[in-house]
Amino acid sequence: MSTPEPAAGRDRAARSPRLDTDALLTDRRTRIIVCCGSGGVGKTTTAAALALRAAELGRDAVVITVDPARRLAQSLGLTELDNTPRLVPLPEPAAPGTADGARPEGGGTLHAMMLDMKRTFDEIVEAHADPARAEQILANPFYQSLSSSFSGTQEYMAMEKLGQLRRSDEWDLIIVDTPPSRSALDFLDAPQRLGRFLDGRLIRFLSAPAKTGGRAFRLLGAGFGVVTGVVSKVVGAQLLKDVQTFVTAFDAVFGGFQERATQTYRLLQAPGTAFLVVAAPESDAIREASYFVERLAEERMPLAGLVLNRTHHSLVPRLSAARGLAAAEALEESGDHPLAASALRLHADRVRVESRELRLRAYFTSTHPAIPVAEVPAQPEDVHDLTGLREIGRALADTGRSAG
Repeated sequence: MSTPEPAAGRDRAARSPRLDTDALLTDRRTRIIVCCGSGGVGKTTTAAALALRAAELGRDAVVITVDPARRLAQSLGLTELDNTPRLVPLPEPAAPGTADGARPEGGGTLHAMMLDMKRTFDEIVEAHADPARAEQILANPFYQSLSSSFSGTQEYMAMEKLGQLRRSDEWDLIIVDTPPSRSALDFLDAPQRLGRFLDGRLIRFLSAPAKTGGRAFRLLGAGFGVVTGVVSKVVGAQLLKDVQTFVTAFDAVFGGFQERATQTYRLLQAPGTAFLVVAAPESDAIREASYFVERLAEERMPLAGLVLNRTHHSLVPRLSAARGLAAAEALEESGDHPLAASALRLHADRVRVESRELRLRAYFTSTHPAIPVAEVPAQPEDVHDLTGLREIGRALADTGRSAG
């Protein structure tokens, strides 16, 4: 099968809906933006760039990341981020009053934070249990393990922190950088998974002797004692005791966990929330993005569009790869203009990359023709400061403006 020329692919791409991120950011009805996607596609950078752009457009924005690489703090010019939103000093406007020149007068603010899942878990316990019970839970070895390493805890706490920020009403826009995960939308499943675990048969079984004050052995007879004796040998008597103590103390808090998880889930489905699926022009990332879109539709989550990061475009779109290579070979044979020959070969390589990326985009848009798309061209170097983030935000805005 022949490779389609980029010009034809660009024509098809131009017919797909364009994602106007500035319209999304300036719409005061938009209160939450969730950036989701597979790992390594630029979710953290996209979330930070959107938050900076929103602040420069007059919003009071906060961005929450769960990225363990701490790139967000570096990009925002902060030495560190923690579980409390920190104010990001915005640069002086290059042209006051314009969207492309930082904050207009009376503009917005930007805060940023990085999720500390154990600290968030601790805060929930402290807020919903009396001091004595909270101290008992926090000191429990089983709780300490659960709050720092249980599968799904990070995703659950990301949604818990989102709910906390929304209820505080201190910011009119919250942007969430979801956990890096190959498993699509784990953060939607985490509350149910954690709830099922804490309310599961095994936990309830293990905690039965403690919750009945030891009467279980007398009520259920020797058989139950034999079973728990076997369990003690398998999991360890101390662990069994820790689980029993934890579940007994945690009962008073558990109902609140389930209730808030349900509230946050409904918040994600409500008007004012917008999901952005972030992808790179690579086969695996595009397939994952397609799955994300389908899953969001199943969950009735409001999808705003797709952000396609690190795309490549030829500076001479009418010069095909074949013609560029032919011209390069002719120059090389003549021995004239070696730099021009090298430039033509680089152009041919770029055209081939662009053609491959356009095919991948066409695959996505043919499957999801109604999903708006914005592109961010590949940057010459990694984004590591506010200037770089501003360039990403401007590139997203330019995509939206080109829709007209």
